[in-house]
Amino acid sequence: MSERQSPQFYGGPRECPSNEGRRQIQRILPRIGDVGGIPVARAIPQKDRRLIGPWCFLDHIGPVTDGPALDVGPHPHIGLQTFTWMLEGEILHHDSLGSAQVISPGQVNLMTAGYGIAHTEEAVPGHRRVHAAQLWIALPLAHKDTQPRFDHYPTLPRWTEAGVEFTLLTGQWLEHQAPVLHFSPILGMDLYLPSTAETPVSLSLPLQPGFEYGLMPMEGQFSVDDEAFSDNQLAYLGLGRDCVELELQPGCRLLLLGGEPLSDAVSIWWNFVGHSKDEIAEAQAQWLTEDPRFGTVPGYRGKRLIPPPLPW
Repeated sequence: MSERQSPQFYGGPRECPSNEGRRQIQRILPRIGDVGGIPVARAIPQKDRRLIGPWCFLDHIGPVTDGPALDVGPHPHIGLQTFTWMLEGEILHHDSLGSAQVISPGQVNLMTAGYGIAHTEEAVPGHRRVHAAQLWIALPLAHKDTQPRFDHYPTLPRWTEAGVEFTLLTGQWLEHQAPVLHFSPILGMDLYLPSTAETPVSLSLPLQPGFEYGLMPMEGQFSVDDEAFSDNQLAYLGLGRDCVELELQPGCRLLLLGGEPLSDAVSIWWNFVGHSKDEIAEAQAQWLTEDPRFGTVPGYRGKRLIPPPLPW
């Protein structure tokens, strides 16, 4: 749904610094924008944090109670998976493989772009409420040219602990395993403390020291290591932690994202994720010349999206 319009070439430190023996937390303020009049808070990528494991893009969309009808025309992707976690409303996905799928609350749509794919996203008539997270997952070098595919996951692992509702979006958590396709070690999980809770809830969550992690509040407020976060402020935890202590306020919805850092540097420009400038430039030229690499999205009557000129 969303686009990058400046080049990002990834690298940099993965660990947060320590101060007097205490590991610090990096607070990343979102970039606020809109897509077709719908508010979007972008947590990554930003100058101060490019990746969290293989997660390379995080947009918090909405919530919108009566916004404009979503209509994102045909646009291409390479080298990534688009990952949509729906909380309110419905969105219709079409792609150049012929997939047509409505995503409803509590479901995940996953599109693996691989070598190349194009898709559209449109509002479903009668559904003007929109609240979702849309993320990109960078494919590792060995899988960047995998065959494109689309997967819809209507059922995900869910459980409740201490009044907090957990949904495992991808990866493994303790004895729980999500069915969602992935190509490198990864974790995505939604935590929600209903607003009807009478008091805050404290949690101690085990972590894998080889993963880096981030926490993103989509609603309400939470605290980690006695630091409060709200309003889409991302808490980057870095590598090397084996647990994290959280306190969720009533009404808090929190995304926990993690994964093993990719061994190869990646770059992102517009809707492309790649491992070199040449790779991205080739994909952009092919999209502009309507090369069959990306195919066409059947049934869509609007215009194709056109990228800005390459900056190099």
